[in-house]
Amino acid sequence: MRLILGSRSNNRRSRTSSDYQNQPVPLSPNLDAQLAALKERLGASTDFVIHKIMETSDGSCRLAVCFISGLVDQQLVSQFIADANRIAKEMTVHGPLEPRKIKERLTIGGVSPVRDENKLLFQLLDGQIALLAHGSGEALAAAVAGGPRRAVEEPSSQTVIRGPKEGFTEDISTNTALVRRILTTPELRIVTYKIGRYTNTKVSLFYIEGIAKPEVVQEAKARLLSIDADSILESGYIEEYIQDGVRSPFPTMMNTERPDAVAGGLLEGMVAIMVDGTPYVLMAPVTFFRFLTSSEDYYQRYDISSFLRVIRLVAFFLALLLPSLFIAVTTFQQEMLPTTLLITLAAQREGTPLPTLMEGFLMELTFEVIREAGVRMPRAIGPAISIVGALVLGQAAVQAGLVSAAMVIVVSFTAICNFVLPAINMSAAVRLLRFLLMFLAGSFGLFGILAGLVPILAHLSALESFGVPYLAPIAPFTRSNLKDLIVRVPWWKMRTRPAMIGADNRMRQSERQESFAERAKKHRRDPLS
Repeated sequence: MRLILGSRSNNRRSRTSSDYQNQPVPLSPNLDAQLAALKERLGASTDFVIHKIMETSDGSCRLAVCFISGLVDQQLVSQFIADANRIAKEMTVHGPLEPRKIKERLTIGGVSPVRDENKLLFQLLDGQIALLAHGSGEALAAAVAGGPRRAVEEPSSQTVIRGPKEGFTEDISTNTALVRRILTTPELRIVTYKIGRYTNTKVSLFYIEGIAKPEVVQEAKARLLSIDADSILESGYIEEYIQDGVRSPFPTMMNTERPDAVAGGLLEGMVAIMVDGTPYVLMAPVTFFRFLTSSEDYYQRYDISSFLRVIRLVAFFLALLLPSLFIAVTTFQQEMLPTTLLITLAAQREGTPLPTLMEGFLMELTFEVIREAGVRMPRAIGPAISIVGALVLGQAAVQAGLVSAAMVIVVSFTAICNFVLPAINMSAAVRLLRFLLMFLAGSFGLFGILAGLVPILAHLSALESFGVPYLAPIAPFTRSNLKDLIVRVPWWKMRTRPAMIGADNRMRQSERQESFAERAKKHRRDPLS
């Protein structure tokens, strides 16, 4: 329901881009009138350039080139204007040319005729250049998009030791090419929408036909088409509009800035959503265990990858439960601690004015403030400030007797475990739930932690991502998907795609595929012989 403010006359929404697109306006044969109309529609903006090619003695224009400065490639614009000048010389000799003949004389490819003023305007705003001739109700538009763009660089938030170093940029055409370069298959489908009344942001849906489930693809298309907003500035906008479990702290969509991660997800049956203007691409459907994996898991040996996944799973539980367990045991269940350790902790807490719960909250909030300060400060001094601030404040708090040394160790190790998680959105969910479990532990001890974990587990069991259960393949249990869960089996044993996500084409390699060592063992010979 919209909130009604002001009088009835003020409630009328101003005409936006989508309103104009739905109302076709034919181009005027009078070139001067048409140029004036385009200039008026753009509010006489200074970046709207009109290059008049043929002007008569009375000041009227016969041929003109229009484009938006900063959105076009200047080299291609110069080539287009040179073609227009050559066409103008022919027109002075042979008279007016038909649009079809003008198109044949242009050396730039991708030229399309335009008869609608609204369509022409939005093509100009999309980085195209237009050639208009007097007496013709048709313009010729060519794609010459350019301008300043960030080069392809190594991803800053998802680094790997072994693997590709290319990362997405803010340009959607560059990002599309990065994915196409990996998936050189005609089955890769790309559907592009323009979302946002004022921004007209390009949003592309990627999937592989025959691997992605048709119902998942249709659901993704329907959710994207249901968005009716003024602006889409980042993929986070799209994520909040179309995700499942909007009130859940756990993410139901993945975001990545790695082209190889997107290609791997598409090969497993996922769909990817790419938004122009951001290097982060969304992927769905996802499960809980997907957030504990990294792209590097598939580039290293399976035993090393499995070991690292186990470490991440342990780090997840420690980041979630370690402070609350420490508070519960030291406050309510002291009998669970060895006598020597209990005496040491009691000696440290002697003279500490705050209870364990408040001590834990104080240290966690202090660390969150230091972390946020390190992120917001200039890159040159941010890490130094965060590290020095944590060391100085922690040491000073212990020496002043405000907190115990054991609590500083617990909070510090919890923060390190939080950084082990590859997905930032999952680590953010852990940070939020940690405070809730700390409060329950400080109020009811271990029973409070259990009372908090049961609703969390029930919530995870009921959560879905585009129709896929969030805890799959554990709940519901799917044995064939366990080969790439916590322990990753060798590549030559992962013959099928995930059952919950992929379509009927589940085979990713031959059923007879095996390693060279296994084949040599069957034939009873040395692999190196």
